Amino acid sequence: MHPVEELRGSASTLLRGKRILFGVTGSIAAVESVRLARELIRHGADVYPVMTPTATRILHPDSLEFATGHRPVTQLSGQIEHVQWCGMVPDPVDLVILPGCTANTISKIAHGIDDTPVTTCVTTALGSQIPVLIVPAMHKSMYSNRFVQASLKDCKQAGITILEPRMDRTKAKLPEFPVIVSTVLRLLSPMTLAGRRLLVIGGATAEAVDDIRLLTNRSSGKMAVALAVAAYERGAAVDLWYGNASEPVPSFITLSPFTSTQDLLGLVRRRPIKSYDGVIVCAAIANYIPRRAKGKIPSGKDELVIACRPAPKVLEALRNKAPEVPIIAFKAEVAKARLKREAQRLITTYRLQGAVGNTLTAFAADDAEILILSKTGKAVWRTGKKRVLAGEILTRFEGLFSA
Repeated sequence: MHPVEELRGSASTLLRGKRILFGVTGSIAAVESVRLARELIRHGADVYPVMTPTATRILHPDSLEFATGHRPVTQLSGQIEHVQWCGMVPDPVDLVILPGCTANTISKIAHGIDDTPVTTCVTTALGSQIPVLIVPAMHKSMYSNRFVQASLKDCKQAGITILEPRMDRTKAKLPEFPVIVSTVLRLLSPMTLAGRRLLVIGGATAEAVDDIRLLTNRSSGKMAVALAVAAYERGAAVDLWYGNASEPVPSFITLSPFTSTQDLLGLVRRRPIKSYDGVIVCAAIANYIPRRAKGKIPSGKDELVIACRPAPKVLEALRNKAPEVPIIAFKAEVAKARLKREAQRLITTYRLQGAVGNTLTAFAADDAEILILSKTGKAVWRTGKKRVLAGEILTRFEGLFSA
C-alpha cells in the first residue's frame, strides 16, 4: 500500500470517489503542488499529476509521485493518457485543475494550442465537457498584461472556472489552500443550495466591563465558518456575521463583524433579514450584560462584583423581523441528558424550524457531538469533525432553505 492511503480522507470524505487530474505548469508556484495535492487527498480525492516540460525543471516528478501515489505524466505516450482521463470514455476524471497556471499555458488554452501534456488534457477535457479549474500564479505585470487578461476572458467564455489569484504587492499568488479546496468542492458537489442566500451568525459576543475590559466566552467560530463554507460549496451565497472568534474566514464569504449583543441587534435592525432563504445562528451570545464602569476599574481590590442585567434576545429580534424565514439555532448545555428538552424549548419559544444541541466540550474544539432536532421533534445524534458535521446539518435542513 502506498503511504498516501494513510492520508486519504483524514480531513473529510467530501471528495471520496472523485478523480482529479492535477496539471502542473512552469510557475514557481509549482513548488506548492505537493502540499495542495495532499490537501485534496485528505478530503478523499484520487489525484493524477500531469506536468509540462518546464514544470519538471522546478519540481521533480518523483515529488508528485510521492505526494499522489501516481507517476506523473511528463510526456504523452501510446497509452493516450489524455483520452484515458479526459476523453469521452466510461470513467473520465471528475475535474481538471491547473493550480499555479502560467500566462503561457493560459494563452495556449485560450487559443486551442496543445503542445504539452497539460494543454492536451485540457483541450480533451473541454471537448468532453469535464469541468476545468484554472488558478493563475505569476508576476503581477504578466497577470495585468491585456493579452493575458483577454485569454482569461476567452477561457471563462469557454466554460472554464477561473479562481482569481491572491494579490501580494507585485505578485499574483495562489489563494490560500482552503479557498482552492472549497472551489473544487463547489464544482464537484451537488448544487442543492444554488441560487439561495443564507445568513450564518457565529462567534462570541464580547460585553464591555469598563473602557478596556470585556466579558466574553470561549467560542472559536469554527462551526460558524464550517457552516458558511459548506453552504458556499453547495452553491449558496453566504453572509457571515462574525463576533469575537479566532477561526479565519475564507475570502469568498461576505463578512460583517460585530462585538457586543447591541452590535448584533443593530445588524438585525439594519439588514433586510427577509431577503435570506435561511438563517443559522450558532453564535455564543451573552445571556447577561455587565453594567459598564467608566474609565478603568481600579486594580488592587480584595473583591470585585460585576452587576449584570439580562441580555435582549437576538433570536426574538430575528423572528420578529422575518416571521417567515427559516431559522435554525444552536443550544449549549452541560449535560447531554438536557439537550433535547432544551433544544425543543428553544424551537417552541422562538418559532424556529430546527435546533442543534451540543455540550460545552464542543467549544474551541475541532470535533463535536451534536444533536440535530427538527421542528417535528425528530432527533439524530452525530459525532465528528465540525467540517463534516456542518454538511450533516445542512443536509438535514436544506429542504427548508430551498422551499
